[in-house]
Amino acid sequence: MSFRGFIEQLRSEGKLRDIGTPISPVYEVSAIAGREPTLFSNVNGSKVAMNIIGSRQLLAEALGVKPERIISHLSLHPPEGKVQLVADSPTKEVVEKPDLSKLPILTHFEGDGAPYITSGVVVSEYEGVMNASIHRLRVIGKDKLAARLVEFRHTYNLHKKAAENGEALPVAIIIGIDPVTLFAVSTRVPEGKEFEYASSLQGGPIEVFECGNGIKVPHAEIVLEGYIHPTELVDEGPFVDISGTYDIVRRQPVIYITKIMHRKDPIYHALMPAGNEHNILMGVPYEPLIFNEVKKVADVRNVVLTPGGCWYFHAAVRIHKNNDEEAKKAIEAAFLAHKSLKHVVIVDDDINIFDPNDIEFAIATRVKGDEDIYIYPNVRGSTLDPRSENGIGTKVGIDATMDLSKRWKFERARRPEIKG
Repeated sequence: MSFRGFIEQLRSEGKLRDIGTPISPVYEVSAIAGREPTLFSNVNGSKVAMNIIGSRQLLAEALGVKPERIISHLSLHPPEGKVQLVADSPTKEVVEKPDLSKLPILTHFEGDGAPYITSGVVVSEYEGVMNASIHRLRVIGKDKLAARLVEFRHTYNLHKKAAENGEALPVAIIIGIDPVTLFAVSTRVPEGKEFEYASSLQGGPIEVFECGNGIKVPHAEIVLEGYIHPTELVDEGPFVDISGTYDIVRRQPVIYITKIMHRKDPIYHALMPAGNEHNILMGVPYEPLIFNEVKKVADVRNVVLTPGGCWYFHAAVRIHKNNDEEAKKAIEAAFLAHKSLKHVVIVDDDINIFDPNDIEFAIATRVKGDEDIYIYPNVRGSTLDPRSENGIGTKVGIDATMDLSKRWKFERARRPEIKG
């Protein structure tokens, strides 16, 4: 289903808030966006959509499953779908010279200092290797963007390789793609397999068309065609990222836009930094990775990246424990699957991992601090963690499972049922 098709589905179900009053893209949209799916139809005369998959319920609707089945559904779909090249696309309805000021690109917070594209999927290819991933993109001119390329991730590696050969890296930035493909490109899959994974999740081929610079992209509301300069760097940041705090200023590469394509009356998709939709796209894709890794060492039942942990730094893992060694193995498996994970708690299968009170109950009644808390100092984490130093920090794993040899001490009492 297309991006605008999903928006219309939400409208037909009474789940979409329509705001037609004129609103400025500078602070105003972010100030009133809230948490529910919203379409702003007059942001400097343009349309802006936010919070389209801003909850587990909405993501489940896009995937066609029940919310409690998201992780088991995702863990069963390998990136082995089909990608079909087509000659034309509704994205090409309007083709024009680059002028980013014509797009309703938002300035979200006063400390940002510039408009940022937050939902842009950067598709790149070099020497036959393709990648698609979301990057925050700071507007620095009518045809220029500063791109935050996280070190040693796929786009960074492709750009570095091209730069070493003195070449620009061709890219296409797609905005407003169908929600399943948007989720798929946020997931860690083998390099170049993002669209195959989207196809697998959708149960049918993903159509792509070729841009003028050779990059192949799915149908979208807007496509920005261009290249990443091999050597030019500019200041990028500060910017509010997943933690809700300001990330630092770094010297980052420059993207030059050479062409803009879009649908007639395009709908611009904006992700609120540290908002629900940002959280879903950052955190949930790691849950099936943790699930599959823990499955190698324990009978895992479910995984959640918790809201209180910024949907990124904290995980709760529910297992059915068969021996007391499995909890520590599950902790280490979780850290292996999600390198930016900071704290993880392992609980028994009688604990509801979607209820913070239930998780705290498990910690309160089943943890002995000197035996069940594991500390891993001076390890690679996330540069987005304000407590880290250049991404180096400390990880903590908590075994909040029952001691199987004394299970009777930990089992929860059940209220008697009155029969008759």
